[in-house]
Amino acid sequence: MRAQKLGLLSRMIRHLTLDNTREKHFAGITRTEVRTTKPAWYPIVSKYAKSNLRKAVWQLFNTLGSYIVLVALMIVIVQRGYSYWITLALAVLAGGILVRVFILFHDCCHGSFFASRRANTILGYVTGILTFTPFDDWRYAHNRHHATSGDLDRRGVGDIWTMTTEEYFSAPRLRRIGYRIYRHPVILFGPGAALLFLVFQRFAKRGATQAARRSVLITNLALLVIVAVASWTIGVQTYLLVQLPIILIGGGVGLWLFYIQHQFEDVYWVRRENWDSMSVALYGSSYFKLPKILQWFTGNIGVHHVHHLCSRIPFYRLPQVLNDHPEMVNVGRLTLIQSLHCAGLALWDENQGKLISFGELRRRRPDAATTAS
Repeated sequence: MRAQKLGLLSRMIRHLTLDNTREKHFAGITRTEVRTTKPAWYPIVSKYAKSNLRKAVWQLFNTLGSYIVLVALMIVIVQRGYSYWITLALAVLAGGILVRVFILFHDCCHGSFFASRRANTILGYVTGILTFTPFDDWRYAHNRHHATSGDLDRRGVGDIWTMTTEEYFSAPRLRRIGYRIYRHPVILFGPGAALLFLVFQRFAKRGATQAARRSVLITNLALLVIVAVASWTIGVQTYLLVQLPIILIGGGVGLWLFYIQHQFEDVYWVRRENWDSMSVALYGSSYFKLPKILQWFTGNIGVHHVHHLCSRIPFYRLPQVLNDHPEMVNVGRLTLIQSLHCAGLALWDENQGKLISFGELRRRRPDAATTAS
């Protein structure tokens, strides 16, 4: 019986995986999709959705411990007047570890890092303060993201603003200009990430619950206390010279990870009546295959299709799913080099059932040269 269950996911993936002779359903136009209900696959992946206290504590120790040591070292270097380039070099490393801190925070939002809900909440608030992200407010938006990812009719909460080609052409000129600026990689992963973590997350999301609004207030007050203590001990200038590059680097990398997990060429987007959870998990989320060292810094979040299959799987168990079910390795797989192509994708073409760039839009529609500018 157990063997039959373990083989069920393999058969489903093989049936759904793309090949040259089968079409898949993306925009509900001409492609065929096999829908699989949650009860059919959930028992298989849910066996991994168990926290391991020993592993969780070790992940907590090696992540927060490394981050604290690096920040302390950067403070010493700044205060002793050594070259600021040394501080910036360490900020790259600290920013990478801050991404991993955010993965701990992310797991706490899903209630998967610890078995205890209280422990997840406490750690979620602490790591949320370190990453300038209010716990309950982000959890509210992120749960919406999981519930609506890939649904063209329910965009707008917990995702990156994406317009369809028709929406873009029918939008006022000023809105098109704003969208082009927003979707430019330099803006999106630079100033955009800075604004997200430093400014936008200081306010609750629209429609947020009372708990979410309270978490924003608690996080903001905690950050004010940290700044006050820093000004009294190491000085505001030292604090800014250390903290700003870390949050800017970590925020930019973190936003890129979130982007590449749902913004690739053949990603799954459909109208609500054609939406189903199995397809959005397998085809609406990428498997971002990274080198081992980068996989550590990013907390295995590149195994995002498995995460969307079952969000209660702790990040330290995601690779185990791929090891046990190697047929999932090639579903939505993107390498680091391949992912760079995705940076220019900006518009969803419902007719083609794929994301396209502004350049491709101009090539497909000659009138775009004037309309889209």
